Amino acid sequence: MEQEKNNQGENSHSTTKGENKTRRIMVFVLVVFVIVASLIGLVYINAISKRVYVEKSEVDAPQVTLSAKSGGILEELFVKAGDKVSANDVVARVGNELVKSKDAGLIISRQDSIGKYFNSGEEIVTMIKPADLRVVGRLEEDKGLKDVQVGQRVVFEVDAFGAKQYEGIIDEVSPTSRASDVVFNISDQRQENEFNVKARFNLLKYPELKNGMSAKMWIYK
Repeated sequence: MEQEKNNQGENSHSTTKGENKTRRIMVFVLVVFVIVASLIGLVYINAISKRVYVEKSEVDAPQVTLSAKSGGILEELFVKAGDKVSANDVVARVGNELVKSKDAGLIISRQDSIGKYFNSGEEIVTMIKPADLRVVGRLEEDKGLKDVQVGQRVVFEVDAFGAKQYEGIIDEVSPTSRASDVVFNISDQRQENEFNVKARFNLLKYPELKNGMSAKMWIYK
């Protein structure tokens, strides 16, 4: 009987020691987890503080419209969207007038209206100069605009290519806001203006990037 009590005591003592050991391990694991989570949080906050995020961005270039100097009937079209042209290439004929490109570039649209009368200066063909392609971000004035400067490094992603990252350099911060794109703060209905921020990139390195592609960008301070 006494032997049984001794065995029970030893088993109880062993169980208590096992529970204490398990508890210590759990506490240790919890402490390590908290420390690691804190470090990750600090690294994330530090990274966020060193860059400005611009969600509303796109690959864009100024459009050049080609038109006839005199009004007349559109008789012929010699280009289509996607065609590359050189300076002084004939793109259309209106009456007896040949409409030519002023610079080398890429045709992005045309008016498929053979037989229609076009007024002087009315758009017939639209083109861009690929060398003018930029990633253009629309940045609200209170979302880090004051920290953005020409020459800063940019990393951007294009929706068409998922998480693939591209690099560029800020080469223009608009001196005036986009007047037609006023944003209101819901809490107090204060007006918040958006400004264009443009970044150039190496088109030869990234030939897959096309005019009009949506993007998002991070500007490093």
